[in-house]
Amino acid sequence: MKYVVRTPDGELVYPSLLDVERAYLQGLVDPDDEVREESATTWRKAGSLPTLAQARRASTGAAQRGQMLTVVGVVLLGALALSLLFRDTWNLRLLGIVLALAASFMLTRVTFKAFKRPPPGG
Repeated sequence: MKYVVRTPDGELVYPSLLDVERAYLQGLVDPDDEVREESATTWRKAGSLPTLAQARRASTGAAQRGQMLTVVGVVLLGALALSLLFRDTWNLRLLGIVLALAASFMLTRVTFKAFKRPPPGG
């Protein structure tokens, strides 16, 4: 069954919903674009179709680099916190404890984001 996709630039006809899904994953069809079966009269937002709503766009390398930079920053923050913990002044030790807590919070966020991310290629 053919599907018609209406974008701000015009209308495109796809041979099947699988082809619409591929175009959606490639960024050719946006969630705000309207889709209808060729024989139907009602238009639906592409983001409201269950097949397209479950499809996830592949993450770019920028997201992976952002995660890597965060981890490197946390490692440096942890090293600074560790060096402050072994100082003689209590003020510096307290600052080291606060920095260690901040590093643990950031690592928790990194882990949660990595857990939520879909596997590559899927």
